Amino acid sequence: MDFVLDVKDIMISDPYILAVPEEGLYYMYSQFVPGYYADTNRPNGIFAYASQDLIHWTMPYRVFDGNDIDFWGKYDFWAPECHYWRGRYYLISSFRGEGTLRRCQCLVSDKPTGPFRPVEEEPVTPKGWHCLDGTLYEDRAGKPWMVFCHEWLQVGDGQIAAIPLSDDLGHAVGEPVILFRASDAPWAAPFYSKDKKGGGWVTDGPFLYRMTDGSLAMLWSNFTLNGYAVGYAKSAFGDIRGPWIQQPDPLFFHDGGHAMLFHSFDGRLMMALHCPNTPHTDKRLLVFEMEDKGGKLSVINEITGNWYNGAKGPADHWVYKQPYVDKRGL
Repeated sequence: MDFVLDVKDIMISDPYILAVPEEGLYYMYSQFVPGYYADTNRPNGIFAYASQDLIHWTMPYRVFDGNDIDFWGKYDFWAPECHYWRGRYYLISSFRGEGTLRRCQCLVSDKPTGPFRPVEEEPVTPKGWHCLDGTLYEDRAGKPWMVFCHEWLQVGDGQIAAIPLSDDLGHAVGEPVILFRASDAPWAAPFYSKDKKGGGWVTDGPFLYRMTDGSLAMLWSNFTLNGYAVGYAKSAFGDIRGPWIQQPDPLFFHDGGHAMLFHSFDGRLMMALHCPNTPHTDKRLLVFEMEDKGGKLSVINEITGNWYNGAKGPADHWVYKQPYVDKRGL
């Protein structure tokens, strides 16, 4: 396995990292790989990179091919996540068909590298709902849920919702529950079109995390007055149904977002996100070492060296104009 790509050179949106200790590898999943994948005649797919240290990565390879099967979703392939659940690997992503709404679905494989196939033919999220960014949550009874975004494009004030799943993650076994809305966050601001004539409240990228004190936190992304940001909410009773209490300030607010948490092989809690939230050619992976203490999440330090050149929003005024060259901080 050749680790030929440096983290500073990988263009990625909505990164999701799965640590597989048995292999000593981190897998990072993506819906697009500009400049790296030559097979342009087969654009529909989900790809993975592998790394031993979160800095050096392999070339991307396709783990799901939407072209070679009779699959309803031929567009978008947004925000793929890979979860290990009951002995198998499940890829959760958003898809859209010709003339249909965007919906979320689970794919399955015996390996983190695929090939993945749909668990069932139909998506998991409710019919008639425009959705994205599904993620997996296991409740205290061991039952699976999909937590997802009900699009602001359809409802104006974007929602974070949850729906109970079958044990094989193939279909819903109950009705959706709205957990909270984008405007509930005190740090959030509406997102406007370029001409400032219309806006809405955005929910993106939910991710559930059980904290060391037993409380349940949910990372999610929204806009502030100065750009894209990551905040988190906490469930008052430690359960998926909440009620969810928004933290007063975001975790990261330099025009980056769609964050998730994982543990490094040496046991550190890490947060991955993309920054800046600009066109794909600018987006980079940022990985932060985190602190989970006293029921609060805090950033300790960024380890990937990509923040400096990617800083936008209010931070841009304070960054030195000379490019930061040493990406490892040595």
